[in-house]
Amino acid sequence: MNFIDKDFALHERALRFRGQRMEALSSNIANADTPGFKARDVDFRQVMKTVRTDSLTATQPKHYETEGGMPPDQAALMYRVPFNTSFDGNTVELSIEQASFGKASGDFQATLSFLENRVSGIRRALKGE
Repeated sequence: MNFIDKDFALHERALRFRGQRMEALSSNIANADTPGFKARDVDFRQVMKTVRTDSLTATQPKHYETEGGMPPDQAALMYRVPFNTSFDGNTVELSIEQASFGKASGDFQATLSFLENRVSGIRRALKGE
């Protein structure tokens, strides 16, 4: 069953990344009126670094350290630089956050569709269809 684990590992990571991004964006939207709140988003480059690191085989768990000793999911969460500054120190730009959340939602749904197609293909193969 190792081939199934490898087959689903990519989709698992993609769903985890997309879910984390949607959490960050929804937190930004929820705190749009909170003075001093700093908007955060997931840094895709950092996520790709951890994916490349995880794809390598290590003989011991500490061979591949993440930046700052943080887990890979938290290392990818970065502060967003606003286009327009606010007087109260809040860096959330609601229109940008809403647009990003809509795109992230579509990306999440697309990943689920890929996963569903993969599962149905394996199911058909097991049934002999």
